[in-house]
Amino acid sequence: MNPNVRPENMQRITTKELADKFIEEQIALVRNQVGDKKVLLALSGGVDSSVVAALLIKAIGKQLICVHVNHGLMRKGESEQVIEVFKNGLDANLIYIDATDRFLDLLKGVAEPEKKRKIIGGEFIEVFNEEAKKLTDVDFLAQGTIYPDILESDGVKAHHNVGGLPEDMKLELVEPVKLLYKDEVRVVGKALGLPAEMVERQPFPGPGLGVRCLGAITRDRLSALREADAILREEFDKCGLAGKVWQYFIAVPDFKSVGVKDDKRYEGWPAIIRAVNTVDAMTATIEEIPYDVLHKITDRITAEVPGINRVLLDLTPKPIGTIEWE
Repeated sequence: MNPNVRPENMQRITTKELADKFIEEQIALVRNQVGDKKVLLALSGGVDSSVVAALLIKAIGKQLICVHVNHGLMRKGESEQVIEVFKNGLDANLIYIDATDRFLDLLKGVAEPEKKRKIIGGEFIEVFNEEAKKLTDVDFLAQGTIYPDILESDGVKAHHNVGGLPEDMKLELVEPVKLLYKDEVRVVGKALGLPAEMVERQPFPGPGLGVRCLGAITRDRLSALREADAILREEFDKCGLAGKVWQYFIAVPDFKSVGVKDDKRYEGWPAIIRAVNTVDAMTATIEEIPYDVLHKITDRITAEVPGINRVLLDLTPKPIGTIEWE
């Protein structure tokens, strides 16, 4: 039987009982595969890697070495949450690397989206490799591969693989959730006791805010984007839209317009709200946001975020607009 093909009779994990059963099975399989050896995991804080981390900590404890690379393009509070949940809460063997300056220095003056993505992806591998080389006794690499990744890549998770690991590091893969769909991973995450905001975390691109700070990234505009995005998420939580909308975020373009603040001329960037619903990410519809919510978000962003003086709403479905701006 192909280990990368989900058996037809495999029950869909929809309840805590089914999730607990799956967790028990995976703990036994992981212990059998790994023995007393060490496992390395790139822990992004996303749903898949977080669930794999929690599952492996339950199975092998300190034999798991988690590496969290903060590339400076995370949403507000995300790296802090990884440290709080895993290091402080689960007593994980966690290596935290703040590589903000390294990434932002490389991205200086780079406006072309594809180039930005390549720099961010390439540098992530570099930073991860540097840490991996320091660890001489690791035999396994854990990954948050899920079933749609296998379906999309013909059984080879090339695009999500940390990839580019040093040739002399022949690591065997540990992929405990590779036959699960995203909704099942969330159920397993809840059964493992991970916080709801981590398990329900909406999709977030690998380059993070790097593709939402449009054009060449500057630290001041990136900071404004991070704060505006946090306000949007907070207000969606308050009004109940968070659970109804598949993905919502702010994009901040690289141009300014004139405004008025404190009776003075004030130039600032616009914050663009994007809120979409989709089943498969191939097509997407626009979520209707009540005007009172939009007014509240606008008032808060323009009052609380230095550098932003307008709030715009993107009403474009996919097609014709992609979900991300870059």
